[in-house]
Amino acid sequence: MKGRRRIGLARALSKLGFCSRSVGSRLARAGRVEVNGMVRQDPEFPIHLEKDHIAVDGQRLEAESRVYLMMNKPRGVVTTASDEKGRETVYAHLDDGPWVAPVGRLDKASEGLLLLTNDSEWGSKIASPESHLEKTYHVQIAAKASSELLSSMRNGVSTDIGILRARRATVIRQGEKNTWLQVVLDEGKNRQIRRILQEFGIEVLRIVRVAIGPLPLGDLPKGKVRRLSEAEKSALDLAITPSRQSD
Repeated sequence: MKGRRRIGLARALSKLGFCSRSVGSRLARAGRVEVNGMVRQDPEFPIHLEKDHIAVDGQRLEAESRVYLMMNKPRGVVTTASDEKGRETVYAHLDDGPWVAPVGRLDKASEGLLLLTNDSEWGSKIASPESHLEKTYHVQIAAKASSELLSSMRNGVSTDIGILRARRATVIRQGEKNTWLQVVLDEGKNRQIRRILQEFGIEVLRIVRVAIGPLPLGDLPKGKVRRLSEAEKSALDLAITPSRQSD
């Protein structure tokens, strides 16, 4: 039987829940990482997680228990570990604990449901366009939404990064000068909703992600974080598991 394949050192640090791959690369290049007692400065140095012993600054690493969190990200907060412009990041809202990374992104001006985890493989599946996991947004626009606009959003709009479309787009409520839409995506392209509406010259006032697959934001207060329940984690796992085709 073949053993598990090797992975790069930086990725191993991420899979152990110690840090991100980019931080792992910097630690390795700085000579702060040892593999089986030897300093290894190549972030791609091959690692067998089941066999090799990794230490950072002389402290041996053990796999952290898996952590799955949800946050109600406030508007104006960025989803990076650090920001060169000194802006507030999501990490300012986290308590001490194992390193976690955001699953996908919400841009600075967007708010709502954000997942964070130290399970990099699980996070990649949640964020992957191939999973077609639906993300639901409430979007306030500075215009009255016509049936033609909603139809165009569903059928697809040509943008500078290709054809972008919403899986569903419906009106929640409408006033004289603005409209709240419910928009469901299953692709997750960068700034997808803003890019679609930009093609119609429509200003976006707010974007709030209210659900990821079967997981709703619910009444989690803005800026707060909590762990997923076992039932919530299982529901997300089921949503990203390909259904078996009958013979």
